[in-house]
Amino acid sequence: MKMTRFTKILSLLLCLALVVAIAVFAGCGKQNDKAPETTAPVAADVSEDATKLGQGEKVFTFIAKDADGKETTFEISSDAATVGAALLENNLIAGDESEYGLYVKTVNGITLDYDADHMYWAFYVGDAYAEKGVDATELVAGTTYSFVATAG
Repeated sequence: MKMTRFTKILSLLLCLALVVAIAVFAGCGKQNDKAPETTAPVAADVSEDATKLGQGEKVFTFIAKDADGKETTFEISSDAATVGAALLENNLIAGDESEYGLYVKTVNGITLDYDADHMYWAFYVGDAYAEKGVDATELVAGTTYSFVATAG
């Protein structure tokens, strides 16, 4: 009786290991010389209400959340190397170039002026505050990126 139970558990563990191996190797179709991001990407769960923009092989979700808490979701397709380039080519962001990169002032047609209203656009990768600016963040397919209107 114990041998049958042991065999069933072993079979289940082997099946789980096989599923994990398939999932890992399925994502290895295209190799990339760049180091992986330190923040694990969040899988895009795009609603049917999302506006689809762009053309390209990399598909990701972009969410713009305004000061009133209203979220607008986009499904973006692009071949751009960075998130910033993909959003710029689809006219979803605008801002000023500086020695530190792009300072985003306008997202989805909404402009925030920190000097006037102490609001700015915070950039997120998944649920985490981005470690880099939008124009320095590598575009990873399946990841959700967002800009959230934030009081400073």
